[in-house]
Amino acid sequence: MPSLVTATVLFVGLIAAALAAIPAASRPLMVAQAMVPPTGMMDAQHPMPLNERYLKRFPQPARVGDLIGLPVLDLNSSTLGHVRQVVRTPLGEIEFIIEYSRWWGWFGRPVAVPLEVLGLEGRQLRSLDWSPREYAVTPTWHESGATPLPPGASVRVALGRQ
Repeated sequence: MPSLVTATVLFVGLIAAALAAIPAASRPLMVAQAMVPPTGMMDAQHPMPLNERYLKRFPQPARVGDLIGLPVLDLNSSTLGHVRQVVRTPLGEIEFIIEYSRWWGWFGRPVAVPLEVLGLEGRQLRSLDWSPREYAVTPTWHESGATPLPPGASVRVALGRQ
């Protein structure tokens, strides 16, 4: 008596053979849709520490020199500012210094943003955990013992999706 696995493999093989016999022009088009919400959309219903959310976003290595100048967007794709530099604080934390402005990133003031709140999407960064209001109330950044990272250094940036 064949096992369930054997029966399943046989069934899938028969379906594949039947589809191969149909000419390509007359085959039905199959489309699948992913039901995954955009990053950050359901965070209010499932609170977790910032560092834990960062780790669940599959951080990938990125060269600091490639991050300098990238735009930072909010969840509505409005530009909050551009990355000016990446620094390491005296406590060992990585922060992005962003020229923040309410006017689409123009005429901004530098603010320090933790690495954990940003996600990389192609050639831009998305602010996943901070709203524009949080950027507005963040004090202006002044070099207070933070060490700028060289352009060849690598940091692990989370992935974002919209």
